[in-house]
Amino acid sequence: MSDSPAGLSADDGDGLASTENEESKVGWSAAKEIAIIIVIALVLSALVRAFLFQAFWIPSGSMENTLLPEDRILVNKLSTQFGEIRRGDVVVFSDPSNWLSDRFDQGNILQRSVRKAFSIVGLAASPSDRDLVKRVIGVGGDKVVCCDAKGRVSVNGKPLDEESYLYPGDAPSDEPFNVTVPVGSLWVMGDHRSASGDSRFHQQDPAGPFVPVDKVLGRGMWVGWPVSRWSVLRVPETFSSIPVNPAGK
Repeated sequence: MSDSPAGLSADDGDGLASTENEESKVGWSAAKEIAIIIVIALVLSALVRAFLFQAFWIPSGSMENTLLPEDRILVNKLSTQFGEIRRGDVVVFSDPSNWLSDRFDQGNILQRSVRKAFSIVGLAASPSDRDLVKRVIGVGGDKVVCCDAKGRVSVNGKPLDEESYLYPGDAPSDEPFNVTVPVGSLWVMGDHRSASGDSRFHQQDPAGPFVPVDKVLGRGMWVGWPVSRWSVLRVPETFSSIPVNPAGK
């Protein structure tokens, strides 16, 4: 006489246990596959961020109205690795010589840590805590001067028509300068001149006012957030016909 409950054989019990084990294995296998997919996606995202494209968060108004506080921009890193930086480009670069010495990260330590971790794997825009964004006015060998008799900035003797990007009501510069940009360096300025601590204000620094090209993280391509601000960052027409500085000094 069988010890099994009525209507259930010993074989039936083994079948239920086997089914439960199989379901458990299937569930565990699916969980592993999902975990692997997530890890691969994060690794690919980190690689894209490191070598191809990176998003940055704009913290200040130094580039208004081209870029507004809280904008997110996409930066092309390949453009600096395999191409030349051009006059008129909007670039993101690492602090060259303590330009941000008095600045600190926004948010508490937990917020900063989470934001930093997310940005590393490409899930959030870089907070730009030690990076800056400006417009390139002069490249290596250029003579950049302000101001001429009409108050304009000139590059290699050609006055710039900056109306299309200069912050409304701002003068091209209240700070005079007359410099020749060293080879391998850049002279940069914010579009909101009265609110930008750029090359003009570091002329007396021991390291000088120029940004080494190897400090540039990439060229700004696109304003991606908020949606209402979607736009391509183009080089203004005024930079299209700058002559070469024949004197080189």
